[in-house]
Amino acid sequence: MWLRELNKTERSTMAGCFLGWTLDALDVQIFSFVIPTLMLTWHINTSQAGVLGTVTLLLSAIGGWLSGFAADRFGRVRVLQVTIFWYALFTFLSGFAQNYGQLFICRALQGFGFGGEWATGAVLIGEVVRKEYRGRSVGIVQSGWAVGWGLAALLFGLFFSIMPEELAWRSLFWIGLAPALLVFWVRRHVPESRLYVGQRRNDNGKPRIGNLLTIFRPEYLATTVRVSALATGSIGGSYTFLIWLPTYLKTTRGLSVIGTTGYTFVMIAGAFVGFVLGAWLADLIGRKMTFFVSAVGAAVLLALYMLVPFGNEAMLFLGFPLGLCAFMMFSPMGPFMTELFPTRVRATGQGFCYNFGRGIGALFPALVGKLTSEVGLANAIAIFGVGAYAVMVLAILTLPETLGRSLPDDEGSGNTETDDDAAAARGYTA
Repeated sequence: MWLRELNKTERSTMAGCFLGWTLDALDVQIFSFVIPTLMLTWHINTSQAGVLGTVTLLLSAIGGWLSGFAADRFGRVRVLQVTIFWYALFTFLSGFAQNYGQLFICRALQGFGFGGEWATGAVLIGEVVRKEYRGRSVGIVQSGWAVGWGLAALLFGLFFSIMPEELAWRSLFWIGLAPALLVFWVRRHVPESRLYVGQRRNDNGKPRIGNLLTIFRPEYLATTVRVSALATGSIGGSYTFLIWLPTYLKTTRGLSVIGTTGYTFVMIAGAFVGFVLGAWLADLIGRKMTFFVSAVGAAVLLALYMLVPFGNEAMLFLGFPLGLCAFMMFSPMGPFMTELFPTRVRATGQGFCYNFGRGIGALFPALVGKLTSEVGLANAIAIFGVGAYAVMVLAILTLPETLGRSLPDDEGSGNTETDDDAAAARGYTA
């Protein structure tokens, strides 16, 4: 078993990032389950509900970029702790909102920390784990999203079964404070990245990292643009149906709370298998081919799920392969980005590209809400979801394969992993 080959630092870093991503998903996915209740309780329409989902993702884009830059300047672990505490706090405060405006503010601020957690965690795990296992390790960490999503679904079914709706939705947000406890574990057990420490030592401790705009310099620009397009397609596609799935099942398919939870769990199970499968495939057939298979499969299955009038039983079973294909693409995402940027701008580059995708993808749930009144919820989800995956496929075709590549570093930094890193460093725009 390859996990036994990892050393103590690699395993503890994986564990910390896995828990961070799990609890991140718990906090984010709670909102998707309370949308129908909020629409009924506060008399808001689908467009307004979509905006609440969008503002979280938009602020997560800004938070991810800034947190990535901070991680390049102040360290990966330190910024990881701050972002975990931040998103947990504002998820908790969302449970006290008395109206739409207050919840809007809490969701916006929660998104700021939500975006930063991925940017710093993905870089940290990508730098700590050796290249032979990088794809699998980051992919396993990504599977924490399915675990957190499953916890959110489980708590939704439990709370709404035993509590009045007014208390149940608030309690879901209150439970979102739990990730704050993870900060203390990370502080004790997760060390700083050796590559980052070495880079700062070579820079004599001075912040020779550049600024937020360094990733737009000519040597990085092509990679920055293309990876941002890749992230936009993948995140836009997943969030298109992720945010609206419980509402679709409850309002369009007429399922009960328990029924909605059951259907969601089938898709979550598929997502978990997809994360693990994607992690394995990323190291077997390459990052690009894994992206391609996942994007095409997700587009076809999403169209079938939303547009073909299957019975509820067939819909239940179709949810598994849809979840698998839609989330398999995220396993190679972290290692792929890690292998395309040098240490001194790696977190800034990953933070911007992934969260630019989040920012643009964030528009999709709001647009689905607006288009629903014209074409219906199922058609709106299919239009934006399939369109997003088409963008992802186009981006894949323009990017290089990075399987087996050592982490590129600035030439002359003395912090390269192997002698062929100089060639890799010159391959940013390959």
